Amino acid sequence: MFWGGGILIYRTYALYQNEKEYNVIKGIVPDFGYDVKLAIEVNDEKVKEIPARGLYKTEVQCNGEATGEWDYNAWNLKINNASEGTKCNITFTSGLSDAEYQEYLEAGVNERRNTYRGKDITYLYENKQLYSQIENCSFDDIYVGDYIKTDKDGHNITWLIADLNNYRYSGYTSLTECHATIIPAEPLYDAQMNTSNTTNVVDTNLKLTPLGSKEAKNSIGAYMGSKMKQETLKTILDDYITPAFGNNVITYTNLLADQMDTSRSNQFGVSTGDYGGASSGWAWYDSQLDLMSEVNVFGSTIWSSSGYDIGIDNRQYAIFELKPEFINSYGNKRFNYWLRAVANSTGFAGVGADGDAGTGGASGSLGVRPRFLIK
Repeated sequence: MFWGGGILIYRTYALYQNEKEYNVIKGIVPDFGYDVKLAIEVNDEKVKEIPARGLYKTEVQCNGEATGEWDYNAWNLKINNASEGTKCNITFTSGLSDAEYQEYLEAGVNERRNTYRGKDITYLYENKQLYSQIENCSFDDIYVGDYIKTDKDGHNITWLIADLNNYRYSGYTSLTECHATIIPAEPLYDAQMNTSNTTNVVDTNLKLTPLGSKEAKNSIGAYMGSKMKQETLKTILDDYITPAFGNNVITYTNLLADQMDTSRSNQFGVSTGDYGGASSGWAWYDSQLDLMSEVNVFGSTIWSSSGYDIGIDNRQYAIFELKPEFINSYGNKRFNYWLRAVANSTGFAGVGADGDAGTGGASGSLGVRPRFLIK
């Protein structure tokens, strides 16, 4: 398999005796018309197979201009500048500490977060390796931009890996699990944020008890009190997300705007009229599915009315940094969709089909492109 930048990654080790010291990897790089030969030693003993994943220090030496590196996450060899007659010696020596091993894994995850690949990994989803590779925190064959296709209950959806471990150790209850952040490649359908153009209280009977509180809050408004959060996203979770990902969807604690003050000055200094007002309070809630913030998408606030709109969603997803065209398009199809930030007393922030950051009256119908985390 050829990996960009002249790097070969070998994932299958069908080794056959070829010379006294070297074994040949057959059929792994047929496009190159040659075989790469490996000599493998484990604790000074010559072997014909790569050892199972373990606490080994590794050293790779290749002839000619080729250079090799051991990928601890995928547990395989990467070679730069391979050519006809390339031979590499790999030595595995016991004694790597668990801390050192974790450092290698972390470096590998960072590489995967900062590398757009765009590979169809539906096969990993179907054989459940997707979840085991996330659970062991190695993300063996998972990169930002890779995608999964599901067809559940008549919903044929392409899901994108938007980021890896980007919420780790955040939340009212620290999220310690390794995870992948997932978004649909394009909005699932169009819906309203509220039935009227308001970002204030819609359901006067809605009372919620924040985490760590003994008393329920009434007059829930802003994003947390919206029809989108209380009804539409719950329906999407039941109809689209759970049928496809089941118990692998993570329940995490999120800091969400739940109060709106129509006379509060927003970041533009407006405190009156349709374009005045701002979110004015937040609280921690258990959540599985949310709309993205402006920062998640654009990397900064633009129309968000106040800091209460952001919470822990204060970092841009890697996919939008690496492939900014995915902000408003996928496969040459352009679209608009809601973001979770209050913009003013009548509307919420959103992404325009032409790539702009904008706002819309809460009763308007825009695309719903939520995010969730899987383990």
